[in-house]
Amino acid sequence: MEYLKLLLLFGVGTMAGFINVMAGGGSSLTLPALIFVGLDGAMANGTNRIALTLQGIFAVLSFHKRGIHQYQRSLQLSLLTLPGAIIGALLAVNISDAWFQRILSIVLIGIVISMFFPSKKQAQQTTAEGRRTWMIYPVMFGIGLYGGFIQVGVGFMFMAALYHILKLDLVYVNMHKVFIILVYMIPTLCVFLVTGNLNWPLGLCLAAGNSLGGWWGAHFAVKGGERVIRYVLAVAILIMAAKLLGLF
Repeated sequence: MEYLKLLLLFGVGTMAGFINVMAGGGSSLTLPALIFVGLDGAMANGTNRIALTLQGIFAVLSFHKRGIHQYQRSLQLSLLTLPGAIIGALLAVNISDAWFQRILSIVLIGIVISMFFPSKKQAQQTTAEGRRTWMIYPVMFGIGLYGGFIQVGVGFMFMAALYHILKLDLVYVNMHKVFIILVYMIPTLCVFLVTGNLNWPLGLCLAAGNSLGGWWGAHFAVKGGERVIRYVLAVAILIMAAKLLGLF
C-alpha cells in the first residue's frame, strides 16, 4: 500500500510539474492528493512544501543561469512577506482538519473560476506611479499570510501584484515570484517541521515527480496545448473539491 501511495504521488507530482510549466496551478492537485493518500490537512500542507522548496531552488538557479536576477530587490520584496507567511503557517497547523479541507475546497473552486477569466499580457516595462507603490507593502503581507496558510494559487497572486502595482516586465515578475516564494517557504517549512507536520518520503517523492513533469513540460510544444491543460486541470480540481466537501 505504501508503494502505491508513492507511485500515485509521483504521478500527481509529474502532472503538477507539467501543468506548472504549461498553465500554472499545479499545487491545486498536489495538496488534495496528499490528503487523499491519508494525510491530515496540516501534514499535507507541510509535506507539499518540501516539493515546493526544492522546485523553488531549481527555478531560482535556472533564472540565474539565464542572467535574469535582481537579488537585492527580490530580497526586499521577500522580507515583506515573511511576517504574514509565518502567521499563516501557525494558523495552518492549529486549524482543525475539517475546516482546512472546507477552506481548501472553496479555494480550489475559486481557482477554477479564475482560470477562465481573460488575462491581458503586455511585454513592455513601465514605471510604477509613486502614489501607488505603497500598496505593495500591505499586499505582500497579505499574500504572504495566504501563502503561509494554504499556498495553493499564490503564484498567480504574486504575479498580479508585481505586475499591476510595480509595473514590472513579465519576465522579471516571474523571476521575483519564484525567489519570494523560496525565501518565505523556508521559515514556513520550519513551522511545519517543528510541529511534526512533514512526511519526508512522500514529500521527496512528490518533488521527484515535479522535476520530471517540469522537464517534460518545458520540452512539450503543441499548438493549443495550454488550453487543453487548463480544461483538464479544471475538471480534476472540481472533482477534488467535490470530494473534499463530501459530495461523494
